[in-house]
Amino acid sequence: MELERLQKVMAQAGIASRRQCERLILEGLVRVNGQIVKKLGTKVHPLVDEIFVAEKRLQVEIKKVFLFHKPIGVITSMSDPQGRKTVADFFHHVSERVYPVGRLDYNTSGLLLITNDGELANRLTHPRYKIEKHYVAEVKGIPSQKAIIQLRQGVKLHDGWTQPAKVERIKATESICTLRIVIREGRNRQVRRMCEAIGHPVIRLKRDQIGFLTLKGLKQGTYRQCKEEERIKLYQMVNFIQSSNRM
Repeated sequence: MELERLQKVMAQAGIASRRQCERLILEGLVRVNGQIVKKLGTKVHPLVDEIFVAEKRLQVEIKKVFLFHKPIGVITSMSDPQGRKTVADFFHHVSERVYPVGRLDYNTSGLLLITNDGELANRLTHPRYKIEKHYVAEVKGIPSQKAIIQLRQGVKLHDGWTQPAKVERIKATESICTLRIVIREGRNRQVRRMCEAIGHPVIRLKRDQIGFLTLKGLKQGTYRQCKEEERIKLYQMVNFIQSSNRM
């Protein structure tokens, strides 16, 4: 069970910026377990210690992560000015203010992580951590071995060359081929653009895995909360040292 710096806990609870929280501490406006704390760097446990800022008790939001099986025809957003169905329409019963981690385009189905933890979301989408995303793509035509090698080594898109990907042919008919494509980037419509670049546009696309998390047991339009051990492993993947309110 790890402790966190008082000013960090205050900032994460939305009191103010980290610097402003430090000022509140120095001015003697923060009490921990009944005692005024003026020392910066004081460590606290958000769920155990009673923290008051200017006589108001600090409310710590429990961080949660959900696995959502997004259907085709749903916007990866919490609102849409055009009135289309969004991710938010499936999370009415979740009291926390949650939002998607990354994106899945309108015509793509599959696994989408939903959370109220902004720092985790930022890390999961940051290229530095190279989180693998697994897709099943039905494409027009039958890609040659040369085309498959192109996808594996990288193809040139309008925003630069893609990084090496894992690509394998799952099955094929006379006019359609199913590929499994694993990438570690998160560019807009990347898998679709990669397949277009080799002359085999996507007919249907589904993301069925992010890192070690899969769609197993999740029907389209349903979600489940991450289990404790899954959440811990997820934070470890992005080198995120967690306090127990996130584990």
